[in-house]
Amino acid sequence: MDRTEMLAYCLAKPGAWLDRPWAGEEVVKVGSRIFAFLGSGETGATIGIKCGPNRDVADEWLHRYPDDARIMPYIGRAGWNTLRLDGTIPTDELVEALDASYDTVVAKLSRRERPGGG
Repeated sequence: MDRTEMLAYCLAKPGAWLDRPWAGEEVVKVGSRIFAFLGSGETGATIGIKCGPNRDVADEWLHRYPDDARIMPYIGRAGWNTLRLDGTIPTDELVEALDASYDTVVAKLSRRERPGGG
């Protein structure tokens, strides 16, 4: 799965929208919250997503894919990882992880902000 395909997949999620909060950086949000960091694409195809409720759970990605997963700067302690899209992580696992990140973020939104209103 390349960056363009992942972005399209992200944007197909209910209520998802593209934002560029920092120069050259793209994120995908649902409501007011980010569920995927796609960066600028200049440093390789990666996606930053919530990989677990805490660092211990998210570390499983680092053990399984040591060359293609790393802790996200600044928010990694909260379970966020950066995963390489053009590496050894199978597409179905990337999609499953993105789906889980989206679901986790939606669950924390107020009812008013949730897609479909609840």
